[in-house]
Amino acid sequence: MKTLPNTIVLRPRFQLDLDTSAETLLANFENLDPLAITCKRMDEHVFLKFKPNEHHFWSPQLHLEIVANEEKNSSTIYGVFGPNPTLWTFFMFLHFGIATLFIVVSIWAYSSFALHKPYGLQVGLMVLMIVFWFSFYAFGRIGKQKGRPQMQELYDLMEETLNK
Repeated sequence: MKTLPNTIVLRPRFQLDLDTSAETLLANFENLDPLAITCKRMDEHVFLKFKPNEHHFWSPQLHLEIVANEEKNSSTIYGVFGPNPTLWTFFMFLHFGIATLFIVVSIWAYSSFALHKPYGLQVGLMVLMIVFWFSFYAFGRIGKQKGRPQMQELYDLMEETLNK
């Protein structure tokens, strides 16, 4: 079994090949009852999330897909760590919104420049949007650091459950 690297990237993925049947592994996750983590199963997909009393804004979740190998009694696990889907959608909305505004303001600035009109306001707005982009990046890095211990906790619980 591969270990989790020390530097966890955004939405890291991993794959594990085990000599255990998929049904056994899925049953292990169904019988899981830790105090801080909930486990939801949909067919061969397992979602591990923190319960509300342990959950914070930057809490990660772990999505596992357990696929049975038909040639032998083994299975492959595909895992993805990720942020809360609501948080991920919000950040993408902010990034695309700022990018769209940046394009609109840059067109406005170019039009003012081509017409020999003042364009200082537009350039100032474009610089402000770049500052926003950097601040979103900084907030994302801070959130990644805050979520790292919980990612390790999810991974450790997954390893413990798989080794039952």
